[in-house]
Amino acid sequence: MPKTIEKIFLFFSDLITINITFFCWILLRQQLGFFTPDQQIGISLILFFVWFLFFLFFGLYRSWYARSRFDEFVVVLKTISIGMGIIFVATFDTQVDLDSAPTFSRIIIISYWLMLVFFVSLGRILLRTIQRKLLEIGIGRRNTLIIGWNDKARELFDKLDNAPALGYQVKGFISQSKKNLKKSYRALSVIGSYGDIKNITLQNKIEVIIIAVKESTHKEVVNIISRCDNLPVTLKIVPDLYDIVMGYGRTNQIYGIPLIEILPQLMPDWEKQIKRLIDIFISIFVIFILLPIWILVAIVIKLSSRGPIFFRQKRVGQNEKIFEILKFRSMVDKAEKETGAVWAEENDPRITRVGNILRKTRIDEIPQFINILFNDMSLIGPRPERPQIVNRLKNKIPLYNRRHRMKPGITGWAQIKSGYDTSIEDVQKKLEYDLFYLENMSLRMDLKIMLRTAYTMIAGKGQ
Repeated sequence: MPKTIEKIFLFFSDLITINITFFCWILLRQQLGFFTPDQQIGISLILFFVWFLFFLFFGLYRSWYARSRFDEFVVVLKTISIGMGIIFVATFDTQVDLDSAPTFSRIIIISYWLMLVFFVSLGRILLRTIQRKLLEIGIGRRNTLIIGWNDKARELFDKLDNAPALGYQVKGFISQSKKNLKKSYRALSVIGSYGDIKNITLQNKIEVIIIAVKESTHKEVVNIISRCDNLPVTLKIVPDLYDIVMGYGRTNQIYGIPLIEILPQLMPDWEKQIKRLIDIFISIFVIFILLPIWILVAIVIKLSSRGPIFFRQKRVGQNEKIFEILKFRSMVDKAEKETGAVWAEENDPRITRVGNILRKTRIDEIPQFINILFNDMSLIGPRPERPQIVNRLKNKIPLYNRRHRMKPGITGWAQIKSGYDTSIEDVQKKLEYDLFYLENMSLRMDLKIMLRTAYTMIAGKGQ
């Protein structure tokens, strides 16, 4: 089923089962002679909203596609257990709970936990069973391409075709050589070569691409991955090529078919949600609380040099979305009118005296918190580059477009490890740092980058 429909069904499944749990628990309390609150419907809906936010943070509304129902149960058990643990800590009474045996009221709370796990898991397992049956009859499968025309690719197709519950609807093969066009296997044809990957993906609404090339070289695999950059697909690879992309993938195995997801987003959903909340709160703080500093900087810029206070420029964001970045102007007005898009250099003559101070303290970046608030950027991420330079670099540097899988940031791992870009070699080095961040994204790493950036600002070590 479509992702939106799937999430709607999950929402109503949880709505029903969480409310059933609450009213069963209230009935149990009544039978045991415990206090039962008034306004039970209102309390039940508030409880559901709290659990809904909790489930959202822990990724319980991600697309499923034939994941084990047991795994679904384990995730539900873990999430609810953490939630109940928070409730226990929040209601912990040191004097009562440490000096005496567990009270019966505490045991009643445990009964709520057990019932909640049972009903929520039951609702989701029933929904997943229905979803699996739909996949088996062809409803809701993901359009899939197999890159490769060899025994391995054909064997993979046989396995996927014999396991419809996996959710893959293979549309065709992609061959390296155009000589194989129109060749077929079990009524499935070779529908294009490597150069056709993008057009075929968009025309056929492909959601999954599986690489099954045989005895391939490092260059060939990099070529395929580069052609899939920024396409709206999940990219997987057959395991015996794992040595080529060591450290860039996550292995998973479903029904005996091992596949490796290339460069997955490793940050859990709940961390992504918290990361976004941090972005919003810090942006609001910087924009409104530090408004006097904005005004002071604006006045100094206006008095020190001719031109606008703010510098606006088109940049390439996540999934190659173009947006307009906002900064305090640190260069002379129309600095690139004669040169075109070029990188800033050390001791760049275009930088004004005030601009030099703004850059060293990174104050020139402050207006980008408006970009963060509008969700074009994040606090932490790779620096966004201009479209002209991006077009130049992605043709020269393999996997350069991988950095566009992340939301760009004001600061990032590459920024605290090296200076401004002045050459292709600098960009290649920064790309390594950006991909390292992609592989190791976490709130802990974001905190480390923020602390290092704060040190750079205070010490005036910016460029």
